Amino acid sequence: MAPVVSLTITAEYAPTVKTVHLKACQDGKCREADLELRPGSVSLPQSCGPEPEGSCSAVASPDGTRYGFLNMGTLTSSPIDAEVTGADTNGGTLPVRTLNFTPISAKPWGEECQTAITASLVLDARGLRQS
Repeated sequence: MAPVVSLTITAEYAPTVKTVHLKACQDGKCREADLELRPGSVSLPQSCGPEPEGSCSAVASPDGTRYGFLNMGTLTSSPIDAEVTGADTNGGTLPVRTLNFTPISAKPWGEECQTAITASLVLDARGLRQS
């Protein structure tokens, strides 16, 4: 897993956001950057081949969200203080949004395998929250 804090801007809020700056502090170290926002998508299942060895496929479809990543260098399970600022499409500033949250630790590949740590945030008109 990449040591990043990810930020997704909801489809309803994304059209009003021009730029986003994310600052995240963990274990006494802070990182910050203007995020490169990319269009988000969802996977839509497609048809499957004949059984029993048929394969299935999916296609990505834009969903109106936008997302970006802040490389933390190292990501631990310690709490993170996040601050999001930026500009809106009318030339104004976005409200400053802050959140203290704890990254999620999981063992998706089994108890014998390494722990995956993820730090994911969602930004909308109401504020910043962990996803």
